Amino acid sequence: MLKYILKRVLIFLPTLVVISLLTFVISINAPGDPVESMLNQNVGGEGRSGEKLANEKTYNEKRKELGFDLPMFYFSITNSTYPDTLHRIPKKAHRETLNRLSFEYGVWANVSAYYHALRALESKIFELMPNEDNSSKIRNLKDNINLLYINYDEKKMMQTIENIEFDIFKDSNIKQTCENDFYDFKNSYEHMLINKKISNRYKPVFYWYGLNNQYHRWISGFLVGDFGISYQDKRPVSSKIFDALKWSMILSVLSIFIAYIVAIPLGVKSAVDKGKTSEKIITTLLFLLYSLPNFWVATMLIQYLGDGDGLGWFPTHGLGDLPESAPYWDRFFETAYHFILPLFCLTYASFAFISRQMRGGVLNVLEMDYIRTARAKGLKNKVVVWKHAFRNSLIPIITLFANIFPAAISGSFIIEVIFSIPGMGQLTLQAIFQRDYPIVFTVLMFSSILTLIGILVADIMYAFVDPRISFSNKK
Repeated sequence: MLKYILKRVLIFLPTLVVISLLTFVISINAPGDPVESMLNQNVGGEGRSGEKLANEKTYNEKRKELGFDLPMFYFSITNSTYPDTLHRIPKKAHRETLNRLSFEYGVWANVSAYYHALRALESKIFELMPNEDNSSKIRNLKDNINLLYINYDEKKMMQTIENIEFDIFKDSNIKQTCENDFYDFKNSYEHMLINKKISNRYKPVFYWYGLNNQYHRWISGFLVGDFGISYQDKRPVSSKIFDALKWSMILSVLSIFIAYIVAIPLGVKSAVDKGKTSEKIITTLLFLLYSLPNFWVATMLIQYLGDGDGLGWFPTHGLGDLPESAPYWDRFFETAYHFILPLFCLTYASFAFISRQMRGGVLNVLEMDYIRTARAKGLKNKVVVWKHAFRNSLIPIITLFANIFPAAISGSFIIEVIFSIPGMGQLTLQAIFQRDYPIVFTVLMFSSILTLIGILVADIMYAFVDPRISFSNKK
């Protein structure tokens, strides 16, 4: 058994590496700019030159603090159009545009010269002093500059450059300040177009970056419990997750415990009483519960049993409002009272599914020869069912049990949102809507790890409940 467990763990390790790589790739390709999300600003959009420089400095410092100025991975295998220094460009939108331009025109040096000329022209435009005559032109110039940062279509770029030229040369003051930089920019653009080199797309190159890269920084932090910083409130992700995890764990563990304690005996009884009236009644009631969506049941319970317009038997929101200084048992019973309705909504649908799995397993075992032998020996039906049949019919239940580990931490966002429980489901849902990716991908990693642990635990439990299952190579 120990040898088998060690072998499975060794198999899980490369699986986790692959999962971490997929998670990382998804995270770096997620929409939005994480640095702007943390700073809650659109750097460089409006304002004077000094303000723009201050914003860019703040942006670059935060980007470096988060490690986004590093290469993505240990190495890169790409074509000759892709530079090994693109990660040094601060803005994500700029990097994406430059990458497309580099692929389109084939020579990174020319694309880089175009980008720096565009930056120089932008700096000159931000030095202009707006007045009643030129404020609209300056605003148009800034808007068109921003368009060039995200455009890589040749026709759109040419049209935008023509618009910039028109606004610059229409005003003498603007022309005096920006003329030289505009011509430098226009020449760099034309040079990029004329010296196009498509053949570089088909020349492979290998870049080695070493350990100082974003993936290594991320996975090293994850392994020591540093999951990053929330984009929304700047709190450590570990703190936010552990605050929410305890409530989801309590709800999930209680729900699973109650579901198994109730559904397993019901499943065994349904198998033993197959075809009887009692079995039909139990089956009908369980499937009736299973057919009811939990959000509808939750709404009905709040409406009729809650403390709003209903009977007021149960609280319907939150976990109670007793302060931390209140006696422990007062807070315990207050929280338990608030858990009654969400716990029921989280549990009732499991009764039908688990009981039917248990029923099928027991019926299958009751048809086996060793059960007939046990009955022929004169053993009581209760002993036959619970001592001999029950243990060997647990295989489907153990298979279901493998899913408990990820479910215990993921929570139920529907129930948690309806009942205002600050658990993992609600936290993850909010993180998705707010694009708070460090939380989303940490939950994804934990769910994957716990899924693998669940599979390993299930395999071990198979051997304990069914002696016919062996993990050794002996025949």
